Amino acid sequence: MERRIVHVDMDAFFAAIEQRDNPALRGKPVIIGADPKGGRGRGVVSTCSYEARKFGVRSAMPISEAWRRCPQGVYVHPDFHKYEKASGQIREIFFEFTPDVEQVSIDEAFLDITHSAHLFGGPLETCRRIKARVKEVTGLTCSVGLAPTKMAAKIASDLKKPDGLVEVRPEGLKAFLAPLDISKLWGLGPKTAEALRARGINTVGELAAAGPGELGGHGADLIALAQGVDPREVREDSETKSVGNEVTFEKDTADEREIKGSLLALADKVSSRLREAGLKGRTVTLKLRLEGFETYTRARTLTLSTNYTDVIAREIMELYSAFQKGRKKVRLLGVKVSGLMPAGEKESLFEEEGDARREKAHKAIEKIREKFGHSAIYRAGGKKDI
Repeated sequence: MERRIVHVDMDAFFAAIEQRDNPALRGKPVIIGADPKGGRGRGVVSTCSYEARKFGVRSAMPISEAWRRCPQGVYVHPDFHKYEKASGQIREIFFEFTPDVEQVSIDEAFLDITHSAHLFGGPLETCRRIKARVKEVTGLTCSVGLAPTKMAAKIASDLKKPDGLVEVRPEGLKAFLAPLDISKLWGLGPKTAEALRARGINTVGELAAAGPGELGGHGADLIALAQGVDPREVREDSETKSVGNEVTFEKDTADEREIKGSLLALADKVSSRLREAGLKGRTVTLKLRLEGFETYTRARTLTLSTNYTDVIAREIMELYSAFQKGRKKVRLLGVKVSGLMPAGEKESLFEEEGDARREKAHKAIEKIREKFGHSAIYRAGGKKDI
């Protein structure tokens, strides 16, 4: 039986959610990211609407460059809690059509419908129903690629955005791949592409016709992909690797009060996200980016996993205090917790002293935030707006 793999890619996901929730933003160039402050802001674009892309704005672009290209854009601070909620709704929809779902990121996933498509009128009709169901439940559009392999499905989903649907039939797989630029190959990096172009190989078809000896290293694997050979399966990976948050300062800062306040706020945010997800973690990581873009990480592994703000904050503060940055100013701070496990899973027969009080305090804070929003209450010394 020929495999039928679906790649679903949400269209301008964060921006589309903001336009859905605020009708005044529809049809306007919406840019999700830091406040540009008249073109002098810090940080990068998380994503942007298709209206903004007409001005050359792209994801990961410095927010100052986005402002230069599109000063008339509407700049919106990201609300990841809202985006994660929508992502969860969409993931549940996928399981209505197949148990074989691989979440790639917050806004894209692979589905293997090989053994379930017949229940919904065939592969193509299944894709149409997935798109309709996502629109019905969330009010959002997605672009879908249907193909015999993961790579071809991913490429296909990108060809007719937004709200596209492209099918690659098994018998037409090689013909579909052949004229594409080699940059379309999933997993082929810029340096490899440059090396291939230096050999006169610019299309997937030209790569498919190359001899393995010409390329060396992973040449055989690349040629196989170009020929449509991609045995990678759709594998569910339900394990969240880490939970973290970062903040980029508007101006590089050496203000210890501002730095430590931001670290407290980040620890609180990470704690809140861990608890919402029902997780706790053992490894706490501090990320610092100094002026000049020098980036460092420092980590500490705890005896017992945690999702408590005060524990995370204590470890982060100790890591920061031990870091020797001299007189250099700080551009970015990040806090991450990894080595995750379910929050209810016991690691010891004895609770750490103070855990019962911590749990009670955290639940009280969560009730206030559930009713009035995350910014309704925050830790003393922390920044309210992270």
